[in-house]
Amino acid sequence: MRVAVLNSDRCKSKDCGKECIKYCPVVRTGVDCIYIKDDMRYPHIVESLCQGCGICVKKCPFKALSVVNIPEELKTDFIHRYGKDTFVLFRLPPLIPGKIVGIIGPNGAGKSTALKILAGEIKPNLGNYDDPPDWDEIIRHFRGSELQAYFQQLSENQLRVIAKPQYITNLPKIVSGQVSELLEKIDERGMLNEVKEKLSLEKIWDRDIKVLSGGELQRVSIAAALLRDREVYLFDEPSSFLDIRERLEMAKLIRNLVEQDKKLVGVVEHDLTICDYITDLICILYGVPGVYGIVSHVHNTNAGLNLYLRGELPSENVRFRNEPIVFDLTPEVTYGWKSSDIMLEYPELSTKLGNFTLNVAPGKLHRGEVVGLVGRNGLGKTTMLNLLSEHVTQQELLTQQNQEPEENEKKIDEQKETDKPSESQPTKIKIAVKPQHLKVDYDGTVEMFLKEVAGKTFHTSLYRTEIIRPFGLENILDHYLKDLSGGELQKTVIAKTLSHMDATIIFMDEPSAFLDSESRLIITKTIKRIVKNRKISAFIVEHDILAIDFLSDSLIVFSGTPGMRGLASTPVNLRFGMNKFLKDVQVTFRRDAKSLRPRVNKMGSELDRKQKAMGEYYYTSVKK
Repeated sequence: MRVAVLNSDRCKSKDCGKECIKYCPVVRTGVDCIYIKDDMRYPHIVESLCQGCGICVKKCPFKALSVVNIPEELKTDFIHRYGKDTFVLFRLPPLIPGKIVGIIGPNGAGKSTALKILAGEIKPNLGNYDDPPDWDEIIRHFRGSELQAYFQQLSENQLRVIAKPQYITNLPKIVSGQVSELLEKIDERGMLNEVKEKLSLEKIWDRDIKVLSGGELQRVSIAAALLRDREVYLFDEPSSFLDIRERLEMAKLIRNLVEQDKKLVGVVEHDLTICDYITDLICILYGVPGVYGIVSHVHNTNAGLNLYLRGELPSENVRFRNEPIVFDLTPEVTYGWKSSDIMLEYPELSTKLGNFTLNVAPGKLHRGEVVGLVGRNGLGKTTMLNLLSEHVTQQELLTQQNQEPEENEKKIDEQKETDKPSESQPTKIKIAVKPQHLKVDYDGTVEMFLKEVAGKTFHTSLYRTEIIRPFGLENILDHYLKDLSGGELQKTVIAKTLSHMDATIIFMDEPSAFLDSESRLIITKTIKRIVKNRKISAFIVEHDILAIDFLSDSLIVFSGTPGMRGLASTPVNLRFGMNKFLKDVQVTFRRDAKSLRPRVNKMGSELDRKQKAMGEYYYTSVKK
């Protein structure tokens, strides 16, 4: 069975030689496998006639075609197709009373489509977009499964559904007024005070919706969903923009929906740590983004996440990733680790911004070291990066003023002769920055955007292997930045930051935002490899514990009162830093025995109490 998809945004049939039709071997035999009529803007591929040779895909000058061979048995699992030559979704995750079902997978594979179908926003057409089925046919299609009763009730309006959308930045366009007015109107469960406290809404209670930040909008959106009294609750990426403490409080509130009220709950989540904590069951969504998506059978959360990291589903005879994602006992191995080569040494720093004060303890950054910055929102992590940037600039200016021209020339000559960095702080530090908020005002393509920094390096095989391929940018190089999705733009900006080949220090502020779970792990792995190979250094602000664990050699821990006072520690080893940070939020982690990934302990569990008594909040050693 074959799925053919044409990307109408890329297809320019009036500007090409119709190569897809010209070179198709089936068309050459006189059969219209691919055709374009006078009243058609784009060509159409007849999937039943296609041989799957892939010649049309290779010959298309605009890379607008995708033809994929998929298992024949999936013919019976067609759930939805938006139209001719468009994305196809196979299977649906079931919603089970008293259980939270999680959905994980890459962007563009159909997670949000699955939620919209379960919410009743999209009526599944079972692949028949020309002649959509009625509810009776849809219900018969799911006979014998949990979804049969679900769609029966949904069709009869016996299930009321509330869905927390993915793109919460659109909230001010839909509703207006103060946060208090909005939430007081919809408090159907009598939980207003509890939700207000748990989601830390007190400080924004009297603010207008239009002036809220992304994290504040996310918390208000989650609160609005939780306060409604419904039978079904669906949450699309609820942890985006939230810090670790806010994520855990959100997770506890959502878990109460099934533990206390036995509601039907589905969650799409990219933070695997939170997904592990919040869900009971997992469905893995795999396929080709933008072409087709397949929902796996249901697994318990722990087994499902381990299968996801392995990149295979033995029960379905499927491998969806070439290499497994592997964790190691980094804190055990690198306890007390420090390179002898100091890249940057900075003194105690402080600043005051309005009512907010930040104090930064002195520290050192070593060559090849990745330092993670962790702490709650509003404690000054981004502000610290700005302070360090100003400090480096001032130090460079002082160095240039104090050195004689002859000394500078001599130092440059010596550096050229040795062709290696000195064992002390480099004479010239260059910082490349990936900002937190992606406001890119650039009227050009991804390729043009990257070439501005990479220059001739862009055309080398090393650049393709090191940056283009791991970031999955091959198919969007000719896309304009203004047309990119949030995830695509994030990858592009990170890639540009790493394209500064002469940079000695990298600053990255929340690089995992907008990325799916697989992209997060691949990109953090790529960042760390580049830092080590180039022998440079990096400061990374991140809220995803899994990404921090995967990426960091050391940590700077932020404490204090959000929005009032921030205290940044000196860089400490990962184990000590995580213990300090997690003690503040009263959360303990353990290691999974098989994959070694960090896992959150259930609050009040025997292991949670034991680790807190030991003062070991991060995780204890595991025996494999």
